[in-house]
Amino acid sequence: MKRRSLALAGLSSLALGAALAPGRLAWAQPEQTLTALKAYTEHLPPLNYLDASGQAQGFSVELLRLIAAEAELPLDIELMPWPRAVSSARAGPGCVLFSLARTPARERQYRWLGPIGPRRLVVYRLSSRKDIQLRSLRELGGLRLGVVRESAALGRLQADGLRPGKELELALDDTGNLRKLQAGRMDLMLMLDWAAAWNLQQLKLPPDLLSPVLDYDSSYSYWYGLHPGTDPALLRRLQLALDQLRKDGRMARLRQRYLVS
Repeated sequence: MKRRSLALAGLSSLALGAALAPGRLAWAQPEQTLTALKAYTEHLPPLNYLDASGQAQGFSVELLRLIAAEAELPLDIELMPWPRAVSSARAGPGCVLFSLARTPARERQYRWLGPIGPRRLVVYRLSSRKDIQLRSLRELGGLRLGVVRESAALGRLQADGLRPGKELELALDDTGNLRKLQAGRMDLMLMLDWAAAWNLQQLKLPPDLLSPVLDYDSSYSYWYGLHPGTDPALLRRLQLALDQLRKDGRMARLRQRYLVS
């Protein structure tokens, strides 16, 4: 089947050729049934972020590009604040939201492509705040905990009885929370373990600035969430493409570049 041109922002022809080097899957669908994918994500490095040139990059970004290329589907990716990404991904079939924790509350809101990676959330304090010692979040007392707006973690914290404006301090992203923590506007922050290391490195902060207090959650994985009206045949096509990337080692090599120190 003749290869369609791909709208893959930030992926050079050389990189695309290297990505497609392994054996390609054969697709039965006629060319005219192909659906362009419109993907929305947030600043959550090293999964998804804008590089110095303003291009979307990161493990989940590059993996989705490889999936679209393998499935011979056009793809466009936009990076924006998480609340707007969630809203934009509701536009219609073919829309994708990522990187998305697959939780029971979200199960029927999306068609799921994945899994693409683990998700370990940790409660951190500034290492200088040796006065903070917790065995659970029930011991917060008057302490304030930073969390990202519209995140799966926020939903679980609220289900546990914690309240925005009371125990919880909200920010648009991890970088905002880290800056608030440094400024003393909150006492603790909830962040993915590898995201904490990444943010400290990118902001040129000491690697020992933060100390873990609690392991909060490692029960969910990251997935791509497709609009619930997406054609099941399209989802199968994408899942086969992802499975092929996992099988031939391209996914593992990509993970090493971003998630393994």
